[in-house]
This record gives sequence, structure tokens and C-alpha cells, in this order.
Amino acid sequence: MKAHLSNPVLMKEIKLRFRSPKSFVGILFYLAAMSLFVIGFMYIMTQDGSSGGYLNPGQSFMLFTMLTYIQLVLVLFITPGLTAGSISSEREKQTLNMLLTTSQSSFQIIIGKLLSSIAFLVLMLVSSLPLYSVVFLYGGVSPKQLLLLMFYFFLSTVAVGSLGVMFSTLIRKTIISMIATYGSVLALLAVTGFLSVFFASLSQGGASPFAYLFAAINPAVLTASLLAPDSGEFLHGMTGLRWPVWVTYLLFYLLMTVTSVFVSVKSLRVNMARGK
Repeated sequence: MKAHLSNPVLMKEIKLRFRSPKSFVGILFYLAAMSLFVIGFMYIMTQDGSSGGYLNPGQSFMLFTMLTYIQLVLVLFITPGLTAGSISSEREKQTLNMLLTTSQSSFQIIIGKLLSSIAFLVLMLVSSLPLYSVVFLYGGVSPKQLLLLMFYFFLSTVAVGSLGVMFSTLIRKTIISMIATYGSVLALLAVTGFLSVFFASLSQGGASPFAYLFAAINPAVLTASLLAPDSGEFLHGMTGLRWPVWVTYLLFYLLMTVTSVFVSVKSLRVNMARGK
């Protein structure tokens, strides 16, 4: 049972990644930049002297919002770089054949590559949590909001990471795989926003399921709905529907993750046999 559950690919990749000084230097610089941002924001907001050197709840919420969107950008634009070369790089180094001749199943290989790639990003997210403690000192934000945001950041990380692994499995060249993954992320952000507004304008104030769907799967819209629950009323006014955004987002990204992993597992040995 223990041998069945073990994943040597995952263990090897994690050891290689976290034994490298570059990983911890990257986290150091990221936290240093985030800390300077928080300190700079607090300094600017308390300069006028009217606040007595403290942030009011509104300013605290503003800081929380800015930190949240920085984390969102981190998730969406660093994850593809960590995952889009997971399989294609093995193919380019001509080590994929050796990996496939081991006793590891295709599922174990894909999951090992996926989890090891996103583990570093998850560590960055977790290591930034102490910075949010500054926000809780001044109020304006509930712990429930932070926990929900971190859960959906993790979900988005896994979903985008699975897309990167899928493209890395299907496409021979790492650079093309990265372009495809970043293109997908751009589509989830910009194209869905444009299509939502487009279908909402076509409905002329009536209910528009397509406008709602494209808005609900947009990471920026979900983040806004979690930060300010009242923003759901704006979405209702635009689409005419009241279905919770987080439910649609959860179902869509879970489906995207499962589909991407399934395609990766089924394509890994097939593409190798075809010489792709």
C-alpha cells in the first residue's frame, strides 16, 4: 500500500527544486518587495497626522485589496512558467524515455510534475501570510475573507498549473508550450471580461447566461466578489442572474483541472510512441 501511494517523481522534483539556493533567494526577494510595499503604503497613509499614526479600517481594507491582487498576479503569471516545461523539458533533454521505462504510471508522473511545480508557488503564498497580520491589526477585514481567498488562489494555481502540464505534454517545444499556457491565462482574464460585457450589451438589460458565465470564470471578478460581496449586485444588474460567482468558478476550475490532468495522462505515452 505504501509503495502504491509513494511518488518518486514528486519526491525527486521537490528535492531538486528546494535544494537549489535560487528558490529561497526568490522567496527572500519576493517577501522583501512585499514588505517594502506594505511599509511604504502605511507610511504614505499616515503622513498627514490626522490618523494618529494608525490606519483606519478603510485604509486597512485598501491595503488588503492591493496585497490580494498582487497575489493574484503572482498566481496567474508565475504558475505557467513553473509548469509549462515540466514534460517538454524532459523531452528536450532526452530523459523522458528513461522516465517512462520506470515502474511509475502516467498518472504518477503527471501528478508528480504538477505538484512539484506548484509547491514552490504555494510556499510563496503561505510565506506571505504574516504580512496580512498587519491588516488584522487595524480591522476592516475578516479572517474568513482571507481563508476564502487563499483557497481560491490555491484552486487557481492547481488549475493553471494543470493547463501548463497539459500543454507541456501535448507540445514538443517548451517555448511554444509556455506561449499556449500564457495565452490561456490571458483568455481567462481579458477575453472572458470582454465577452461578458459584449453579451451583457446584447441582452439590453435582460438576463444573459453567457454574460454571467464569462464573468464568473474570470479570476479578477471572483476576487472582487470575495473582497466586496456587494459587487454581486453589480453582476446581477449586468447579467440579470443571481447565481453565486464562487460556485460557478469552483465547478469550472475543478472541471478544467480534471480535464487537463486526464488529457495529460492519456497523451503522455501516446505522443512519445508517435515521436512527438
